Amino acid sequence: MSGGKNIVYFGAGPAKIPDEVLLEAQKQFLNYDNSGVSILEISHRSKHFADLLATTQNNIRELLNVPDNYTVVFVHGGATGQFAGVPLNLISKTGTADYFVTGSWSAKAAKEAAKYGKVNLVLPKGDQYVGVSDKSTWNLSPNASYVYYCDNETIHGVEFDSIPDTKGIPIVADMSSNFMSKPVDVSKFGIIFAGAQKNIGAAGVTLVIIRNDLIGNALPVCPTILDYAAVTKENTVVNTPPVYNIFLTGLVMQWIKKNGGIKGMCDLANKKSCAVYKAIDSSNGFYYCPVQVKNRSRMNIPFRVGGTNGNDDLEKKFLQEAEKKGLTALKGHRSVGGIRASIYNALTVPNVEKLATFMTEFYVQNK
Repeated sequence: MSGGKNIVYFGAGPAKIPDEVLLEAQKQFLNYDNSGVSILEISHRSKHFADLLATTQNNIRELLNVPDNYTVVFVHGGATGQFAGVPLNLISKTGTADYFVTGSWSAKAAKEAAKYGKVNLVLPKGDQYVGVSDKSTWNLSPNASYVYYCDNETIHGVEFDSIPDTKGIPIVADMSSNFMSKPVDVSKFGIIFAGAQKNIGAAGVTLVIIRNDLIGNALPVCPTILDYAAVTKENTVVNTPPVYNIFLTGLVMQWIKKNGGIKGMCDLANKKSCAVYKAIDSSNGFYYCPVQVKNRSRMNIPFRVGGTNGNDDLEKKFLQEAEKKGLTALKGHRSVGGIRASIYNALTVPNVEKLATFMTEFYVQNK
């Protein structure tokens, strides 16, 4: 590990960044591209940044095969900013939008959108977020301006197994926690956005991929900083962008390209998640993951220790012993408790296999 640390970090975000990327960032920290100044200091109006931005955007286009009628920009405010940005830019068409609520983040997005128009909840309400219900239960509005969903819920570990069929209504997807982890047909979406701090860089910048015909329809109250027309017209530089964060995302894109591209990331994600789910499923109920098998996330795996509802003492012991072995940041989100392993692209197969082995050993010793 970089810095000599024998630590495997399973943080949900900010999350691990590939060692190779951190080392390259360190190398260029004081003197970016032989400019004589730090990457933290270069002007967002300079040729250095213009080249950096263009290269990063082009690599994203190449990796995802982004069609020509889409624009790639970076914005402020994280995914939470886009919870407002999306309805402010799109809901004016009919005044209503459809929302799939499958976890905490899509619930927050729906609540935010309700400030600007009518929100229709596609799925029947349930007591827990454990999956995506059968299509026969969906309530899609024929007059919705757009249909919104979170492709992977970081807290509850629910991941969509397919793109919803919306009968031509533009689809908006929050892909913050599984972006660049699987092939995506961008042409099926109106907007894709992703906070960088999970799979593609550091907290402080958000990527937005938007179909060009959806630009220019913002509500009059939409702040300039959230207006897609303003941001795309100025190619990200509507104000001073987070230069360093875009730089890090650019390095991550280069790292993905060198490590098999999107297919390589997908293959690794499947292998890593299978190792953890195997440890759960072979424990005779000692470990329990509440998510329906078809919607189990490959990025965020929540589970309980000691049965369906978990055993507080066993879960504390699990975390303490994991920490001693260098397996850190495994405590579940405060809203749900238990354990959560976030295994984003930067985690290696040996990293995750170390966790799976520990889980099996802990089960044998404490069953």
